[in-house]
Amino acid sequence: MVGYKPFIWPGGVALLLTPGLAIIAVSNLLLTFLRGSDSPVLDTYYLTVLEFTVTQALLSTLLSVVFALPVTCALARRCQFLGRNLIITLFGLPLVVPVIVSVFGVIAIWGHNGLVSEAITVLGLQPLKPIFGLNGILITHVFFNMPLVVRLLLPAWDLIPGESWRTASATGMTSGAIFRYIELPRIKESLPGISILVFLLCFTSFTTVLVMGGGPQATTLEVAIYHEIRSNFNVEKAVLLALTQVAVCLVISLALLQVAILPEGTATENRNINRPDGKTLTSQIIDGFWISVGGFWILAPLMAIVLKGLGGPLFYVLTNPEVWKSGIRSVMVGLGAGLIAVSIGSLLCLTTRDIAVRFNKVKLANQLELIGSQALIISPVVLGIGLFVILSPWIAVFSYSLILATFINGLITVPFALRFMSPTFRQTLVYHDKLSTSLGLTGWSRIRILEIPTIKPVFVTAFAITAAIATGDLTSVIFFSTGREPTLAVMLYQAMGNYRVDESAAIALLLMVVCLAVYLLIKGVGRVIFRT
Repeated sequence: MVGYKPFIWPGGVALLLTPGLAIIAVSNLLLTFLRGSDSPVLDTYYLTVLEFTVTQALLSTLLSVVFALPVTCALARRCQFLGRNLIITLFGLPLVVPVIVSVFGVIAIWGHNGLVSEAITVLGLQPLKPIFGLNGILITHVFFNMPLVVRLLLPAWDLIPGESWRTASATGMTSGAIFRYIELPRIKESLPGISILVFLLCFTSFTTVLVMGGGPQATTLEVAIYHEIRSNFNVEKAVLLALTQVAVCLVISLALLQVAILPEGTATENRNINRPDGKTLTSQIIDGFWISVGGFWILAPLMAIVLKGLGGPLFYVLTNPEVWKSGIRSVMVGLGAGLIAVSIGSLLCLTTRDIAVRFNKVKLANQLELIGSQALIISPVVLGIGLFVILSPWIAVFSYSLILATFINGLITVPFALRFMSPTFRQTLVYHDKLSTSLGLTGWSRIRILEIPTIKPVFVTAFAITAAIATGDLTSVIFFSTGREPTLAVMLYQAMGNYRVDESAAIALLLMVVCLAVYLLIKGVGRVIFRT
């Protein structure tokens, strides 16, 4: 747009606070490492941790994808049935339930004393072996990532043109032929990028490995960094581990940019597809089996949390003043992190929407938003150790645990805010640009009068989501925590570590309810104040 000066400074501020701070943190880690001692770098412990991190991430990704493929194909073939949207919504719950709570749910189902062991013991069989170690890590990662793969892969079927299904019907193609010639090409387009994304999530996993890990032989880089700082206070080794993780994640993220294809459409469009392979009884039984197995895999741990929690010492937990203090700390961290995330997201969106809409440089705008979402490369633990190295000469870092945890959570949840806010920011400019020009409205006047009324609903939703996620966070809080001011997530981890199973169940249920309450309360207050 000739003569128009783009709204650049908000995005510049946002990028200084996200990748800018991450670059400063990593640069300080590199300088610290270069100034370190002459101790051997590639020792046995380092190589063991690196090998296990890569191995568990590869296995977790493979199992998640292999499990997700038949479930996705079944949901795609049954594009219209009662309860389909409910099942897809259920597949989204592991993404929003606090990780530490979900881990407890997995243990409650598949653990040595879990519900499955209790059921098979009644039948006279031996209970399941202890879940801790590699097996537990893999089961928990599949619990989180299988539904994620399903939700990301399912929209690929919406890109299949109707002519392909009409041709399949006219020629009487079997299920095998349809999968080979129609569905598989679309899967091949989306699956590499999705697999790399899942690998990154598993590679940087912290809470799952911290709880499920079976000791030094089942430790990832992320957990090893935490132990080197909090247990051994070996900053040099922690820095080396952090730099290794950043390097691997950076390389894999660049690969993700090359192969990732984001399909248009959503997983709940329910297009009416006339498929010739979905009418036989055999196909209905197979699809019903996979949908049921996928639903059970997700629903069982969540139901176990509720059942175990209600059966635990709930009254004792609810009447414990320390629990309520921990709950207040969790909520304060969540609200603060949510405000940081939506503020940074709004600043970045103000710039990227100008670039995408006014200057028609959508690719550049998308790249800037991706740069602002550094969470896959710089994990909370790596960012935490970076801040530790920067701040420790100046302040008593562990005395500001909640403030630092709030700040880190705010930065890490920026991608969630961008996902909700960016499309609406761009659409709002498209709708109001000509009107604001004709009225002579510019800058903040245009935003306040014409755009805020449209942006308010999505702003509230982004705030509610990011605040709820941060409320249940364990990673950032426990890295700086001294144990004197625990959040609910830290209190749950402590109870699980001390084998207080019944108390853990009650706290897990309470934490899940608190996170849900934060989300619903923000949505409700936003609806009242902004009439969204």
